Amino acid sequence: MWFPALRSRSSIAAVAALCVGLPMVLPAPVLAQKAPQQAPAAAPAPAPASSGPASVRYDIGYEIFHPVRSQNGMVASEHRLATEIGLDILKRGGNAVDAAVAVGFALAVVLPNAGNVGGGGFMIVHDAAGGKDVAIDFREMAPAKAFRDMYLDAEGKVVPNRSLYTHLAVGIPGTVAGLAHALEKYGTMPLADVMAPAIRLAREGFTVTPQLAGLLEVERDQLGKWDATRAIFFKGDRPLTAGETLVNPDLANSLEMIARQGPKAFYEGEIAEKIAAEMAKHGGAITKEDLKAYKVVEREPVSGSYRGYTVKSMPPPSSGGTHIIQMLNMLERWPLKEYGPVSARSIHLMAESMKLAYADRAEYLGDPDFTKVPVKGLTSRKYADELAAKIDPETATPASSIKPGKPAPYESDQTTHYSVADSRGNVVSTTYTLNLNFGSGIVAAGTGILLNNEMDDFSAKPGVPNAFGLIGGEANAIQPFKRPLSSMSPTIVLKDGKPWLVTGSPGGSRIITTTMETVINHIDFAMNPAEAAALPRVHHQWTPDELRVEKGLSPDTIRLLEQMGHKIAVKPTMGRTQTIQLREDGLYGFSDPRNPDGMTLGY
Repeated sequence: MWFPALRSRSSIAAVAALCVGLPMVLPAPVLAQKAPQQAPAAAPAPAPASSGPASVRYDIGYEIFHPVRSQNGMVASEHRLATEIGLDILKRGGNAVDAAVAVGFALAVVLPNAGNVGGGGFMIVHDAAGGKDVAIDFREMAPAKAFRDMYLDAEGKVVPNRSLYTHLAVGIPGTVAGLAHALEKYGTMPLADVMAPAIRLAREGFTVTPQLAGLLEVERDQLGKWDATRAIFFKGDRPLTAGETLVNPDLANSLEMIARQGPKAFYEGEIAEKIAAEMAKHGGAITKEDLKAYKVVEREPVSGSYRGYTVKSMPPPSSGGTHIIQMLNMLERWPLKEYGPVSARSIHLMAESMKLAYADRAEYLGDPDFTKVPVKGLTSRKYADELAAKIDPETATPASSIKPGKPAPYESDQTTHYSVADSRGNVVSTTYTLNLNFGSGIVAAGTGILLNNEMDDFSAKPGVPNAFGLIGGEANAIQPFKRPLSSMSPTIVLKDGKPWLVTGSPGGSRIITTTMETVINHIDFAMNPAEAAALPRVHHQWTPDELRVEKGLSPDTIRLLEQMGHKIAVKPTMGRTQTIQLREDGLYGFSDPRNPDGMTLGY
């Protein structure tokens, strides 16, 4: 049977509880999110007149999962230390951009599997004073020596791991340029001030968490190949373990140079020389001239509306914003609120819209500076009408029968995300990455900087999947100084023209669907950030033809989906959202419990 229509926060929370296997005790890091920084809670709603004896009058709340609450500012990131640094910047009078840049550099130290200065990413800024939203593109670029078939052998076959774990896998990093650009244009504090906490952490060290220790163990073979990498992350012949101290003096020196000299230190100075030397020694493609040629680009966010809210997200070379809006356009025609969260009907409709969107992604998305991307057509409501007409509300459509649509007529994993909101109405949504865990695993000798393996996000050969199973076409073929296609989807949602939700997630190809489900959970199901993060997630990316789900869906729901024709695959958790909701009575935020190191704090 279908989940009944859910019309109250109590029934929504009850379903969320059932879906994650409650009753349960939340882990300590999650509970800690609600501790001292929380503002006084609003007065509870009065108990119903028929509430019964006094002994049960404590049953007055509707929320099972409680977000962090504050009044003046909030930071949500994947590591407690980075969040604390961002919050301190806000308390010192910095704005959301100042805090976001501080968090970005701090995560490069304490979250080395994803935080970075050797990678790239995207940032969406809502500039309250300027009354505008801007998308800052600091995605990596292919070096001048890159060419279309650089990862193929003499027979035209893709060489395993060449685009992942060699020096040829590294794209020109953009993070330093992007963070510095954001600070200079939209921040208020000097670069040296916002970088000082990260420098101190790198020089003095920090305690390795069980989460980081587990990742180091998983990646020990790749990390252990390189002397400069082993010097940072190993103790003797093994990776660092939980409770030990990770110190990175070379990274501290690199960050100090950037703080003193600005981004030129990275792109033209001593750091650039060391990166170029690392490449030359091991057959890499990046030169000092490539680093000097790197440019940050400001773009117009892709924008759409959903049930009266305005959704703004990252445009190409991210595919995320375009397809989030494309899917929301399709889903708006169905009353998801009545169907209920994680019901078979809601999941089915989301999965069918995902298939159609990811088929278009494979065909049309790429770097807009090199190929025409029909964003207007893909996000057109008339095009959504055409696509939605292909969706059978009762039966799954086999992926093999889905082909990319024709939007032209309507044309008139590892990654981290963090969100920041200040007291002035500014918000920042940032997603940046090294690609896979610890990127290529290569540290440029003498810099302490892990280098990305983002070249794998290009289409090495049309029709051949990348590390995340995504298919690409000519629009995402390799070219010099081109930016590879991304799924990163930093997103803000506006209500009556003002920020209402700031969110995003890591997760490779699952970023897009995780972010879309977060938006739906807040708008359709009236969830708070904690409730939205607690629900099991689903994902379909057209190929492979499987509906990926997290554990927690009821057997009845899975059986109904299978009866509709879906091939269900229960796999590890997806996404680690960092979400802030801006309400009339203050800020509500939560760090996804899928990462025990995440932390949201406010004041």
